[in-house]
Amino acid sequence: MENFLAINLLVLFGSLVALGAALASLRIKPLTRLFTRYGTSFASGVLLTVTLLDLIPEAVHEMGETAFFWVLFSFLATYIFENYLFTLHHHPDQHHHAAHTTVVPLIIFGDTIHNLIDGAAIAAAYLATPSLGVVTALSTFLHEVPHEMGDIGVLLAAGWRRLKIIWVNTLSALASFLGALVVLTAAQTLSIVGPLLAVSSGMFLYLAASDFLPKPSKNSPYKKAVIALMMGVLVMLVATQLVPHPA
Repeated sequence: MENFLAINLLVLFGSLVALGAALASLRIKPLTRLFTRYGTSFASGVLLTVTLLDLIPEAVHEMGETAFFWVLFSFLATYIFENYLFTLHHHPDQHHHAAHTTVVPLIIFGDTIHNLIDGAAIAAAYLATPSLGVVTALSTFLHEVPHEMGDIGVLLAAGWRRLKIIWVNTLSALASFLGALVVLTAAQTLSIVGPLLAVSSGMFLYLAASDFLPKPSKNSPYKKAVIALMMGVLVMLVATQLVPHPA
């Protein structure tokens, strides 16, 4: 029961609170512009740091060097899923390229799958080490805010009303609780924590290096984007130091 409550609180923070922050940010134009230009770069630093310094080492600890195979498989599977089946992420600077009603169902489906995996990742991380669960929930929050802003922007550009957007995105975010519940249930009889950490690592690594990593752009000064990237790294380095890890 204690694990159930703690995990669900962390999932709540990483999903619904992140959605609320994204919705609130869209009402503040200076903050929206800041997130539009540098939010994804910041998220890249967050995901890279957590994945390479926390999730992968813990996955290796749980299942040995086999974890690297799972990371590779997950990385490649995410690439295929995103590029040949659905698009998982739509960032604020992509509104004009993706604002078509035919794309909307794919956005919602991809976002729901992503939330499902986020919830599973938080639960698996917590079951491995509670402090790792806290760090994973924090990283989920920090990369979900610009992600949700991008999705909301696409739906607005497609002609959706704000109330409908809020309800649909809230229902999509609830999938993270389902992901966490599946992990909690299966973990009682199966050794799935290590594989789930490795799979989450591969997915996060792909998203950080492909979707979020800053690239030279007219709309986003490269030097400032790199600074945002390094800020994401720094924030998570500080967070991992503040959250105690067992020896």
